Amino acid sequence: MKRLQRSLRRLALCAAASGLVLTAGCAGAGTFGASGDTVTIAMVSNSQMTDARELSSKFEEANPGIKLRFITLSENQARAKITASTAMGGKEFDVVMISNYETPQWAENGWLTNLSDYAKNTPGYDEDDFIPSLRESLSYEGNMYSVPFYGESSFLMYRKDLFDAAGITVPKQPTWQQVAEWAKQMNGPDMVGICLRGKPGWGEVLAPLDTVINTFGGRWFDMDWNAQLNSPEVEKAVQFYVDTVREYGEPSAAASGFGECATQFSQGRTAMWYDATSAVSVLEDPASSTVVGKVGYAMAPTVEKPNSGWLYTWSLGIPASSDNKDAAWKFISWMTDKNYIKLVGEELGWARVPPGSRLSTYEIPEYQEASKAFGQVTLDSIEGANPLKPTVQPVPYTGVQFLAIPEFQDLGTRVSQQISSAIAGGQSVKDALEQSQKYAEVVGRSYQEKS
Repeated sequence: MKRLQRSLRRLALCAAASGLVLTAGCAGAGTFGASGDTVTIAMVSNSQMTDARELSSKFEEANPGIKLRFITLSENQARAKITASTAMGGKEFDVVMISNYETPQWAENGWLTNLSDYAKNTPGYDEDDFIPSLRESLSYEGNMYSVPFYGESSFLMYRKDLFDAAGITVPKQPTWQQVAEWAKQMNGPDMVGICLRGKPGWGEVLAPLDTVINTFGGRWFDMDWNAQLNSPEVEKAVQFYVDTVREYGEPSAAASGFGECATQFSQGRTAMWYDATSAVSVLEDPASSTVVGKVGYAMAPTVEKPNSGWLYTWSLGIPASSDNKDAAWKFISWMTDKNYIKLVGEELGWARVPPGSRLSTYEIPEYQEASKAFGQVTLDSIEGANPLKPTVQPVPYTGVQFLAIPEFQDLGTRVSQQISSAIAGGQSVKDALEQSQKYAEVVGRSYQEKS
């Protein structure tokens, strides 16, 4: 209980300091509540969730007693809003879109509903069909507290047609040095060499950057919780990332996140993009992409550490404070069931199926055909990610693109702002890391005091 109270107090203070309580237009707290047979869903505005909203009338037709209300937010807004509401026991959301970062921690704090019995008592749901690494990452003490909607690692996407024309053969697992050379070679007045995230946010620029830091031999903390963000390995990795995106990357890189890079690449404006494996749902969709069938896919680039891609899943959970848990589970089970996968494929196209969640998805003949270019490399990337050993040197934390500690939301956000400033040219990488080191030292000392 004391730990819960401390966590609640810390998050509430962070919310106040960081402006996490959003204003009108972002579905502000307390302006409405989930009641009766209305299920209110807080979700990130990405393509897979947009598809779910488009198909939600199918759920309402099958469940006439339940109405759905979607609150759609940008990634940074969603993280802030959902965290503040769930931590404080708010009743405005019945279903929250979270991840394998929040789920185990929030389950330990008592903020989420245990979904294991719901899953076991739902005929045909088959929770054992979820990719094991994802299922385990969403569990606490052997029970699932959120279920994967889609799972992802990270990989390199490149314009295979242009690379073939240039005589460049991309291996299954390239190096970052190769990627930088290709970016330089492909960069030109009509097309940039690569798109890399630069937008502030621990789930934005830090997601790809942390995998670069890991494979360059860097780490956030050593085994004694001494901060390492100004170490030579981290500085070399961050300097490489910043130089690459500034010299060969997209315009306004410091404001580019997943969505912006998806637009750049899908509209044929960039030769490469390193990001989430789930991006295939956008790139291979003829309705939104001009590069369908022209894209090659390779494992996350490396330097010293193999299999440097991240492991992540957008998942659906029920806040413990919700008064509408049964109806919320009905919606969650519909949206994460095998039949939903088939519904998306048949209604919207097989390339738009939520990837990387269920093993059975990769046994569907229509999906196998649609995913020939990316299906196997997606699975290999997810299975190759190792959040228990994310770095070259030993570390006291787990997680690839995030640190699985409560303080990382605030720490990661602060560090990401420094990195984004360096990408924008507002300061040097060295200065950005010196300030980041100070932030990390505060967190490190708190763990040193506990030991």
